[in-house]
Amino acid sequence: MDRRPTIIDVAREAGVSKSTVSLVLQNSPLVREETRALVRAAMVRIGYVYNRAAANLRGSNAGLIGLVINDLRNPFFTEFATSLQMALSERGYAAVVANTDEDPHLQAQVVGAMIEHGVSAMILSPAYGDEAATFDALARAGVPAMQVLRRVEARTGLFPFAAPDYPQGSRIATEHLIDQGARHIAFVGGLEGRAVTQERMAGYLAALEEAGIEPRLITGKATRAFGREAAQRLAHDWPEVDAALCFNDQVALGMLSGCAEIGRAVGPGLRIVGFDDIEEAAHAWPPLSSVRCDIAGFGKTMADTVLAWLEEGKVPPAETRTPVSLVVRRSSAEAAAG
Repeated sequence: MDRRPTIIDVAREAGVSKSTVSLVLQNSPLVREETRALVRAAMVRIGYVYNRAAANLRGSNAGLIGLVINDLRNPFFTEFATSLQMALSERGYAAVVANTDEDPHLQAQVVGAMIEHGVSAMILSPAYGDEAATFDALARAGVPAMQVLRRVEARTGLFPFAAPDYPQGSRIATEHLIDQGARHIAFVGGLEGRAVTQERMAGYLAALEEAGIEPRLITGKATRAFGREAAQRLAHDWPEVDAALCFNDQVALGMLSGCAEIGRAVGPGLRIVGFDDIEEAAHAWPPLSSVRCDIAGFGKTMADTVLAWLEEGKVPPAETRTPVSLVVRRSSAEAAAG
């Protein structure tokens, strides 16, 4: 079906009247359970989504924007969600925010609920796995939707993707470590096989290849606990490693703790660079060098992009990359300020 299914299509598919379908959608007790199940099954088969709030939204000056985030416990994503929500509020829109905790099934559930309650558009930092459950529902509903910060759905013409320039970030960080004299540089963190890990690793691999340096990869969860464990593993298995570029600041901060625990000096003994430049990076000891993604600015840019799509019909490009920079602190350069 090329168009969005209607209540009449559901009635035809289920072999009942339009009024019966309406009663089912209203959860009326007048409908028998057998009939209710029949109608619900027909809705699933043809991809019908009940947009409960659409009529109210069309008559309002403000719309709802769905914001679905894979991990709001991570300060990087929290800062993004906060800045985006504030930017939307300034334009008279309200954000409906959901944390999926990296669960694709929960993601499909909250996306379905947001569609049903009439969001005007959706911005997702998506979880990995079972992409069709989420994105096929969005396609059927005709809701404008963007992927941000990580790409899991290949149809970027339909679901545009935007993120900071991760490959460039890891390149400039690696080149900095090489300039500081490091010759055995490890990449620490990020789950193997995930696109975002490959992107954050790409510039590192390219810079090492150009310098004739062999890469050393320690993949794993992007958490402080993993970073702390990795510091111990490096000291035991690869004592010659003199620098580490971490998948994110959470891993890097964990490495700082792990090095303190085993008495390894950070900076002159092991140069460490994080990724994202969350607020805590500047306040750690030693202060953590990090790839700055300007995530607050990115959130504001995404709000403007989605609202231009809604209000002016400006469809975003299939892929957008925003600039990154390196903030050098004492964890990787002894003479750095802070």
